[in-house]
Amino acid sequence: MGPSKKNQKRTNDENAPVKKNKKQKREDYRAAMREEGVSTLPRKKFYRQRAHANPFSDHQLVYPPHPEQMDWSTLYPEYVVKGSEETPAEETSESTAVIPKLLTQDVEVADIGCGFGGLLVALAPVMPETLVLGLEIRVSVTQFVEDRIKVLRHQNPGTKLYQNVSVLRANTMKFLPNFFRKSQLSKIFICFPDPHFKARKHKQRIVSTTLNSEYAYVLKPGGIAYTITDVPDLHEWMVQHFEAHPAFERVSEKEQEADPCVRIMRMETEEGKKVERNKGQKYVALFRRLEDPVW
Repeated sequence: MGPSKKNQKRTNDENAPVKKNKKQKREDYRAAMREEGVSTLPRKKFYRQRAHANPFSDHQLVYPPHPEQMDWSTLYPEYVVKGSEETPAEETSESTAVIPKLLTQDVEVADIGCGFGGLLVALAPVMPETLVLGLEIRVSVTQFVEDRIKVLRHQNPGTKLYQNVSVLRANTMKFLPNFFRKSQLSKIFICFPDPHFKARKHKQRIVSTTLNSEYAYVLKPGGIAYTITDVPDLHEWMVQHFEAHPAFERVSEKEQEADPCVRIMRMETEEGKKVERNKGQKYVALFRRLEDPVW
């Protein structure tokens, strides 16, 4: 006598493959993307994360105590000085500092809140001799950009294409001067930042009197801060705060529209494309870092 239908169903269920939930699928996909030789660009649906992150939370972040102790070699391996080795510095009673490997040149361009890396990827071939860094606070989004750049480098062997761009998980509202020396950067991009509409949330906006002083610190005289948003109120906020800062002056509209980076900023960022699809308005403003006054 054969097994009952109930027992047969239980046996079939036990032998059936276990269905993976969405979280496991995401983890497996990302793990596969980390393997060597992957040549297919990552898919965003496996890296989705909340659009907003609280910059005042204690995120588990790694940052150097001083820019000179930042190791850029893993981010830009093609630009490491040959023969440069990580060497222990003078030991102290507290810890042993490490002198990181040297690069042939400094990072000069920062994209603050780089999102899924559209601007980075577009700038790479346009600024082939410049090191560009994306800074992003969200874990999954940062990993997407890392995997995207890794695949693009793999697709262009024997060249330096996309070797000049990289991404770093960081909270720029807290730690920007930990990564960059005074007057190190020539360009800072602030593209479609979180508008934080509620008045009590305005302190979380990425443009403020205090933060503009930090941008002035890391930007060299003549350097440019680029801003773009589709929110009129936020645009006015950014313009007011930059124009009120003594270290900045607004770039004329004629000079702004002649800057090739403005077109890229408008058209190549993910948010820019979204606004374009929805036939929305984009508000752009550029600000030049002035020379420091003579004491």
